[in-house]
Amino acid sequence: MSRKSGRWSATARLAAVILGFGLAVSGCTSADQNEGAASTVRVGMFPNVTHAPALVGVENSLLQEALGDDVELEVHYFNAGGEAAQALLAGAIDITYIGPNPAINAFQRSNGEAVRLISGSTSGGAFFVVREGIDGPDDLEGATLASPQPIGNTQDVALRAWLAEQGLQTDTQGGGDVSIRSMANADVLQAFQQGDLDGAWVPEPWATRLVDEAGGKVLVDERDLWPNRQYVTTHILASTSFLDSNPEIVRAILSAHLDALEFVNANPDEAQTITLDGIENAIGTRLSAELIAAAWQNLEFTPDPIASSLQESADDAIAAGLLEPVDLAGIYDLTILNELLRERGAPEVSDS
Repeated sequence: MSRKSGRWSATARLAAVILGFGLAVSGCTSADQNEGAASTVRVGMFPNVTHAPALVGVENSLLQEALGDDVELEVHYFNAGGEAAQALLAGAIDITYIGPNPAINAFQRSNGEAVRLISGSTSGGAFFVVREGIDGPDDLEGATLASPQPIGNTQDVALRAWLAEQGLQTDTQGGGDVSIRSMANADVLQAFQQGDLDGAWVPEPWATRLVDEAGGKVLVDERDLWPNRQYVTTHILASTSFLDSNPEIVRAILSAHLDALEFVNANPDEAQTITLDGIENAIGTRLSAELIAAAWQNLEFTPDPIASSLQESADDAIAAGLLEPVDLAGIYDLTILNELLRERGAPEVSDS
């Protein structure tokens, strides 16, 4: 197995170069460049607890074993969904674990042609953490808040939508009733510790770190804003051309993904250790076991893409002026996933 580690993978840099030449929506993949089935599949993921099934799939060799000896797995790590989406659109990777809003953006940018969502992975795990002294929306006017990069990120959209519901206006230049800074998660933690931020809407494990290491408190658990406390945090996005040209490889990837989901749900303690190993292998730093254990309690790992939450995320982004109106019809292709679920005697999942 080839593993391209680091805060910026070589693939992400390559994608940026390709995008500069205007090939972002070409959708070309290794399958397009060679006749027949691909001999390599390039899978993106983040070194993050919300991508635990992906990390377990790599560290436990579930992905490579499912692919067999004839297909090589290349793993590419990314810092943010925008980077992964660019790489997928540029043809630099074939499949990626990714959040909802970057997936929506990729679908829109390619006029609904280049990408398809093929499975869910994770629900929950995002929080609005604020400093002491902020007890509700009335305390936020004039506050300086943060959300993960880039603007239009899944948590950025959630923060802006919630503020708008409270009657607080924002803009993409950091103005309005509340100023929002777009920052890397590590920078959010540092700025919060230094007193430069009044709050941040961030995913795990950063929310737990803001509470444990910076004295913050949870103002909003995003689960409380959704029906059944479920919303998509991470799902799997595939290149349409790769999906069409290599259905058996995609089937193997999804079979391994289901195995990984079963493992993390049946063996949470061991899965947390393996996730820590995966993060350390990707970024060279080992997070604390206590941090991962605390964050883990706020996540649900499921193949259900929770499709209803995706449309609402799109609507929120449009209302915030971060996305042009988009028709999401056709963004899901759950055919292979549901075949596998039926074979396992598990309930099928819906695209609505």
